[in-house]
Amino acid sequence: MPEDEAGIELHARGLSWEVAGQPRTLAYNLTVPLFRNNVDICLFNVGPEALNKATHCVASAYIALGELKGGIDPAGADEHWKTARTALDRIQTAFAKHSHTPKTFFIGAAIEPKMASEIWAMLQAGHLDNAANLTEDDQIASITRWLCAL
Repeated sequence: MPEDEAGIELHARGLSWEVAGQPRTLAYNLTVPLFRNNVDICLFNVGPEALNKATHCVASAYIALGELKGGIDPAGADEHWKTARTALDRIQTAFAKHSHTPKTFFIGAAIEPKMASEIWAMLQAGHLDNAANLTEDDQIASITRWLCAL
């Protein structure tokens, strides 16, 4: 980290911490080699020093993967959700081929009632592990606690 921390959030590629002595690293905007697509948020069971291109190819290194859609225009919310849902389906299909089931989650800034019903149904069916509205502080705190505890 540079001595001058101003603007560090603009260059951050991830965060790391420990849970019960086990390392965790959360990486942003990562192309996952298992299916060659970008994923907005990936949580790994390794420390940052062990996170490299080889680790990205190991299915069991992934704890959770999530999609983040920050657009706030309600008119475009449904399209953002369709894109995210397709990405989440792709994640589940790719990891199933490797006999691994990482957690999946969705964070969106514009969540319309129809979307909310669909997200809730996916959560209840176990096709999605967590979700949050980016504009609701309590929901962001909840999903952050959940990620940090995994």
